[in-house]
Amino acid sequence: MDLMEAVRARHSVRSYLDTPIEAEKADQLRAFIDECNGESGLRIQLILEEPKAFSGFFAHYGMFSGVKNYIALVGEKEDKDLEEKCGYQGEKIVLRAQQLGLNTCWVGLTYRKVPGVIRVREYEKLVCVIALGYGSTQGKARRSKAVKDVVEGTGHPDWFIRGAEAALLAPTAVNQQRFKFTRRSSLVLAKAGRGPYAKVDLGIVKCHFEIGAGKDRFMWDWEMK
Repeated sequence: MDLMEAVRARHSVRSYLDTPIEAEKADQLRAFIDECNGESGLRIQLILEEPKAFSGFFAHYGMFSGVKNYIALVGEKEDKDLEEKCGYQGEKIVLRAQQLGLNTCWVGLTYRKVPGVIRVREYEKLVCVIALGYGSTQGKARRSKAVKDVVEGTGHPDWFIRGAEAALLAPTAVNQQRFKFTRRSSLVLAKAGRGPYAKVDLGIVKCHFEIGAGKDRFMWDWEMK
């Protein structure tokens, strides 16, 4: 399964089977997480066989069941791009998990922090977590906006449209898809919407846009107005 196939196949899953993640797959995920941490300066952590974070009221409210494995997205509080980095790197890990035959779900609030499990230093912040494991189902596709709703202007090249289509397959908070892409030649600006986890969403959709468009086709523009 290549990355674009993983993008299309992956759906959010909230109910998990009581099936442990094999050691070989866990090792592959840890190695990939190490790569993501080295690239970004984050301290993402893989937590296995720990059911307490998803055993309380909040997990029930979020309709989660059987979650014993998760990925904790941790980084330095002073990093102005912390949330976007967590979204971008976290989604890379989500898609790698999909390639390994595992299911995932981004989780903002409906879990509890178990003392001594996730390592968060004084100068760090736990942004959110990602539920992980073998789903009781493969999830299902959700309603999506059209490309014209998330791009500005017309007459765009195919690579730009493919990037926007891939971005529309990305998970966002409450499926709001509050993001926009603007293009000037081969420069692309991605704009975050407003609301909780908007910057995390931005990192996620940028990850998808790169996969759909091809990273060699364009450059991100951080200043275009």
